[in-house]
Amino acid sequence: MPRMTVNGRPVEFDLDPDMPLLFALREAANLTGTKNGGGGATCECGACTVLVDGAALRSCRITLAEAEGRFITTIEGLSRDRAHPVQQAMVAEQAIQCGFCTPGIVMAGAGLLTRNPAPSRAEIEEAIPNDCRCGVYPRLVSAIERAGRVTQRQESISAAPAPAIDADDAAQAVPALRVAPSSEEP
Repeated sequence: MPRMTVNGRPVEFDLDPDMPLLFALREAANLTGTKNGGGGATCECGACTVLVDGAALRSCRITLAEAEGRFITTIEGLSRDRAHPVQQAMVAEQAIQCGFCTPGIVMAGAGLLTRNPAPSRAEIEEAIPNDCRCGVYPRLVSAIERAGRVTQRQESISAAPAPAIDADDAAQAVPALRVAPSSEEP
C-alpha cells in the first residue's frame, strides 16, 4: 500500500500502486480541488497540478507508486485560510474566471515562487503552461509577479475571502485512505 504525506499528514492508500495520484487524491482522499481536466494522452492542461516535494507536478502523470514516501501538497493544504501570496494575488488581480483551472495555476505559481521569488515574465510563462479557456493569461502573469513581491515583503495584500468549507470537513475518511494518527494538530 503506497504511503506518503499529503498536506502534512501521513497517509496510506489501499489502492492499486499504478493508479494516478490524481484519482487517489480526488476519489479516495476527497481532495477535489485537484481537478481532472480530461488529460487524454497528452495530460497538458495542468488542472491537476500539485506540489510533490515542493515541485509543481501534474498528478495525472504520477502513479501512487511514484509518489511513495514523498510530500504532496494540494490546493487544500497550501493555505488553510487562503492567505498564500499566490491565492491573494490571483483574487486581487482578478485572474480568476470560471475557477476550474485556478487550483492548478495557484500550485504551479507557488512552486515557482518557492524556487524563485522574483521570476521574470518569461520565467512565469514557462513555469505556468496551464490551459485556461477563459484567457486570464495577462492577469495571471501580473498576479504571479505581485505574489513574488508579497513573498519578498515588498507589498502586502489581503484580497481573498475566508474559505466556506474547512479542509478537515472536506477530507472525510473513506475505506481506501488511512490517515495516520497525529500527535500534533496543524
